[in-house]
Order: sequence, then C-alpha cells, then structure tokens
Amino acid sequence: MQEWIVAMLVISILLIFRDMAKTILSGRKMKTEEIPLFTENHPQKEKVQRYAASFQKLADTFYGMPYRKDYLSSGQIQKILEDAGEQVCGKCYQRELCWGENASEMLRGTEALIRTMEEGDEEELRRIRGEWSGVCSRPLPYIQVVQESFYREKQNLIWDNRMIDNRLAVAQQLSEISRIMEMVAEDLYDISGGTPQFTEDLKKALRKKHILLKQVWVMDKVEGRRQVFLNMRARSGQCISMWETAQILSEVCGCHMTPETGSRCIVNGEYHTIHFVEDVSYQMMYGVSRLTKEKEKVSGDNYVCRQEDGGRFVMCLSDGMGSGMEACRESESVVELLEQFLDSGFSQETAAKMVNSALVLKRQDGMFSTVDICAVDLYTGICSFLKAGASSTFIKRDHWVEAITSESLAAGLVQQIDFDTASRKLYHGDYLIMMTDGVLDALPLEREEETMKEIIMDIKEDSPKEISRGILERVLGYSDYRARDDMTVLVAGMWKK
Repeated sequence: MQEWIVAMLVISILLIFRDMAKTILSGRKMKTEEIPLFTENHPQKEKVQRYAASFQKLADTFYGMPYRKDYLSSGQIQKILEDAGEQVCGKCYQRELCWGENASEMLRGTEALIRTMEEGDEEELRRIRGEWSGVCSRPLPYIQVVQESFYREKQNLIWDNRMIDNRLAVAQQLSEISRIMEMVAEDLYDISGGTPQFTEDLKKALRKKHILLKQVWVMDKVEGRRQVFLNMRARSGQCISMWETAQILSEVCGCHMTPETGSRCIVNGEYHTIHFVEDVSYQMMYGVSRLTKEKEKVSGDNYVCRQEDGGRFVMCLSDGMGSGMEACRESESVVELLEQFLDSGFSQETAAKMVNSALVLKRQDGMFSTVDICAVDLYTGICSFLKAGASSTFIKRDHWVEAITSESLAAGLVQQIDFDTASRKLYHGDYLIMMTDGVLDALPLEREEETMKEIIMDIKEDSPKEISRGILERVLGYSDYRARDDMTVLVAGMWKK
C-alpha cells in the first residue's frame, strides 16, 4: 500500500513537471522581441493553482480517514470473547450456565480483564485473576486464551497505527507540496515589466558603461524587497563586472542591489538575464568545535550552516540517537534532508515536519534524531528558533546571556510532533550559540544552563571559532577532560553590513 502511494505521488509530480516544461519550452519558441508579461489571471498560473488544489484535496482525503487508536475497539474485544468461547467454553460442561444466567457477569469480567491488561496494572490483574475462579469453572485456560488473543489483537492495533502514521505522513507531504506549488504560482507569474520611466533611466545609466539593456522585469515582494531581472549584454567587445553593474542599478533603484548568489561574474557580448536582489542589512560568520565520544571513531552529531536565497542564514544541528556510525548516519540524514527542503524554499517548520514524516515512514527501532534550527532574517535581524528534542540555544549580547529551551520529542518518534518555536530580535555584535546535549550533560546536574551562561560570559574572544573552542575547553574541565558523549558547539556572530 505504501509503495503504491509513493508511486502514485511520483507519477503525479512527473506529469506536473511535464506540463510545466511544455509551458517553458513553448515560451522559448517565441520571437526574442516578444517578452511575455505575467498577469494576475495568467492561464498557466491558474493551471498550477488547480494542480495545487488537487494535491490538497488528495491530502484532505487521507486526513479524513480514521485516526490512530490507543485502545482495542469493541469489535476487537468481541473477537477475543469469541476466541475464548470457541477454544475453552465450547468444551466446558457449564457453558449453558456461564453464558446463560451469568452471561452479563462473564462479559463484564472479561472486559475488565482486557482493559486491565491494556493499562498494564499488574496488581489489579492479579486481583482479577484471583476473583475469576469464583466466576469460571476453568479460570486458568480461559485467562490464558484471553491473554493470547489480547496480545494478537494488540499487535494488530500497533500495525494499524503504524499504517495510519504512514498515511498521515504522506498526507502531510501532499499538503506541503500543494502549498509550495501555490507559492511557485505566485512567484513565477507575478513578475511585471519595469515602468517606462524606470526602464529608460536604467538604459541611459547602463549605456554610459557600454551595457545594452534589452528588457527589465521587476518583482516587488510583500516585504518590500525589490527583485530586478535584467536581460543585457556588453557592446564593443567589452567585459563589465557584475559588481559595477549592480552599483549602477542601485543608484537608479535608490537602494543597494546585488546579484543573486551564483550569478555570472561579468557582462559580456552575449545577452543573458541576470537576477538582482536587494542587499541584506546584516552578515554572519560562524565557527564550530567538536569532540567525539571516547572510544568512538566518528561523531553522532552533524550540522550545516548556509546563507540562502531570500536573505536567510540558517544553522541546523542534529544529534543522532546514541553514538558512533549509526548515530552519525541518522543525524546526517536529518541534516541533509533539512538542507534540501530549506534550499527548495520551505519554511523551517515545514522542512522539519517533512523530515519528521520521512523518518516516521522509514522508522526502525531507535531511529530518531534531535532537530535544532536557527534561521536569521538578514534584512531584519529576526531569528526564528525551532527545536525537537534539542538542547538549549544561547544568545550572547554585551553583558547578558539568554537561553532558548526545548521540551519536545526528537524527530522520528511520532507523526504528530509538536515543535518548540520561538523568535528573537538580534542586533549588531550578538552571538548565537548552539550545542548538542553532550555539552550540557557534562555540567553540574540541575545547574547546566546557569553554568553554561557563566562560561559564555567568561569568554572574551570575538571570533566565533575561538568562542566555540573556549566553551568546549571549559566544559571539559567539568568532566575530568573526558568526552562521555559526542560534543558539538556551533557559534555564529552577526554584524551590520
């Protein structure tokens, strides 16, 4: 069933991309002087939105199916009663008496026995077994059959719940695909041509630097961050740096513009479309220090730090269950998935939910990892925190330190996971300090956070790398310089650009 769902999902996505590819290729066949202007009611935008609605409808169908159960249903209890009646009572000479005059007492007693086994109350279970001899003439065989049937039905319930978890995971992924497609439709078809005045001013300014501008597209986001696409080339065999081109564009726009990460470095004699974005207000630098648990060859901790399109700096830290190679694989899988989802434009909460769904789908015994994400908006300085079973994160500013804590479960344990989220405004000179639980666990019991704050305040270095190293060295002093667990300290500093 699960493989069929995945196959259906893959086929649907392939069909969507096939139609989108047709749209793009058909657009390329247009004459070069014909530049399409995307409008609010563009037919392809509506088509993508219909695809998104279809995915959401399919997700809603999955969501509408039965949810997981914690206790046996009345039908399962009836099945246990039938098994006991067939295997024990059917051969008993007192059957007519027990299931005639004493039928209600037998039913209540058996149901109480089953519910007690579900709750795992051993003392109550012993009491009921003792009383059962006064109700049934063959108490031991009857109770044994009830127990065997109960464990069989309980195992069926566990497998049913596992299938339900898998279904919810697929439903959640379908829903997120729908949301992303809506976002793509908005971004892809909400680009407009530059105003005549803006285009003319820019053409004149670029012509002075021997750049011929053919077409301008502008996309102003809700947040007010301008994006400009320029189709241009240099004339007379010139090569002009993209940095110089960005300076000219900045003067015309009235704000600092910069080429998007990964853009071409120069403007040459061939027409190319270059994407410029409004530059960020802050920049971040990071450093990391790590220790592997003694007697282990590899660390079970993994991390990634990266600046993404859209002016977001993201730090992800994951601690795999246990230590060694298996823990490393678990946390590495989490970090790689998070990186892929975030790179695709997912929000950090959506990315974390998708990763959790993926871990639930392929879950094995003990297969779970912590998730710790800090995402900083480099335009505003707002930092968003998301944690699932992760250790505390600390913010250092001047003469005080704040801790961001978490009490949620690690990813991969349950489908409906509750992430701990928070947000803080960061300023010039602030530091973000992330760490795995092996670091805090080495500090005095019940004073871990207070001790860590004292350690952080005691460090006078400015370099993130030196700060992380100083923290780890001081923590080791509390554990006789022995690493009883994997230790990772990740530090990032923010400065005005």
